[in-house]
Amino acid sequence: MESFADLIAAEDVLIFVNAAVTATGQREFHSDADQQQLSLGFLHEYVIGNYREVYAAALALDINDHNAALIIQRLLETAGEATPAQRSTEGRLIARRLTLLSPQRVYRLFRALRRAKVNNRRTRAIMRDWIATRPDPAFDAVKYRGGLKQALRHAHLTPAGDELGPFLFGPRAQQRFATPILENWRRAHYEQAALYELPYTVAEGFAARHGVPRGAFLERIAPRMTRQEQLRLQQSAVGHRADAVRADLARMPLTRLASYVLALPLADRVDRRAELTDALRSAARRAAGPHRGGWGKVAAVLDDSFSTAGSGQKRRRPLAAALAAHHLLEALAGEYTAFWTSGRSDALLTHPYGPTPLGRRILDALETAPQRLLIVSDGWDNAPPGLAAEVLRVWRTRLDPERRTSIVHLNPVYDADAIDVRRLAPTVPTAGLRDAEDLPALVELAQFAEGRTGAAELTAYLDARAAQFLGEHGLREDRG
Repeated sequence: MESFADLIAAEDVLIFVNAAVTATGQREFHSDADQQQLSLGFLHEYVIGNYREVYAAALALDINDHNAALIIQRLLETAGEATPAQRSTEGRLIARRLTLLSPQRVYRLFRALRRAKVNNRRTRAIMRDWIATRPDPAFDAVKYRGGLKQALRHAHLTPAGDELGPFLFGPRAQQRFATPILENWRRAHYEQAALYELPYTVAEGFAARHGVPRGAFLERIAPRMTRQEQLRLQQSAVGHRADAVRADLARMPLTRLASYVLALPLADRVDRRAELTDALRSAARRAAGPHRGGWGKVAAVLDDSFSTAGSGQKRRRPLAAALAAHHLLEALAGEYTAFWTSGRSDALLTHPYGPTPLGRRILDALETAPQRLLIVSDGWDNAPPGLAAEVLRVWRTRLDPERRTSIVHLNPVYDADAIDVRRLAPTVPTAGLRDAEDLPALVELAQFAEGRTGAAELTAYLDARAAQFLGEHGLREDRG
């Protein structure tokens, strides 16, 4: 039987995981950036101080990149407090997670370590190994020039090859480079044609320096753009008549695609209804994978109230999570019914509007007798306040104590004041939600928030996820 301390530990860990999934330290609708960063910083300090192994194991979960970088930084800053077995496991988790982060995020992390004067042998080894695995050092030297320079200096490393050193630390003394991308960078200082052979973000600075018209620049640089750059710039390129900038929607991840759709004016969504709907459903089918059609009868309550507008830094992010979840649940279910809080039925035209009558929509959803009910909301039930909690309490304790209907609340917003995602009712598990693609794993994790399982089961689950993440078995034995 679990002790009271074990149950508290399990709840602490789940609170941290929910925060690590949703919080980014940026402003949210109900709290500013300072509140978010203060609250998140407290959680990191608390968990690493009390549950170091669990703190490191979180790197194997579907947490966001912001928190993954924070965890890596804190583990390296406090390396002296870890046992040899902990350092071994942490080193493998950090190395694996670094391969999943974007290069710009990793170089930003290395800069943070430099500012914090974290320069122990373990940190230098991790930086050395990551830089050694980069597929194209010359490309990194051009695109991430400042970050690579600082990382090499901080880790006391010698640049690969004969030309990277002169390029990074004394390019003006070099008359010519044999490596094409380095030579293109040198020529781009005085020759417009050369800038179109560079990565978009680097070429953009040279284009401004040469006074190249924005439309002409976008038209010619389009083939050098990444998929995300094309998606981000497609709308503005239309205004500059740069038709070459066209994102391939069929290849976009589901939640990112949902954000793109919500950024379009309603008239554009109507005009492109077939294209956008097909792209969303295609992305949802890819995300559902082998689980497609296997969830039985599903009902969803989806929040599209005014607060899903998010903030200036996370514009419409909660609504994008709800729209992506809608399409993913449609793909996962054998039979699916959606209930938007606004009462609208056209998901493609959804936009932030009005209060949040969660209780009424939950009643509507339960009347369909689903096997699963999923609620995607920031948890601010206000029309009337508290009705959702009362409906869920009565349903769980009086009408469905056998739990024939599985109910899970997924919350895409971190509540800085509560130091957790906002919950609807003690009888319903709540999990943080970042990308809808992670929804099946989050529903699995949410079972631990029901209070029917304790620290032992949760630790075993985290061990299994870490072992799977590392492609290994017997992680607990490795810890000695």
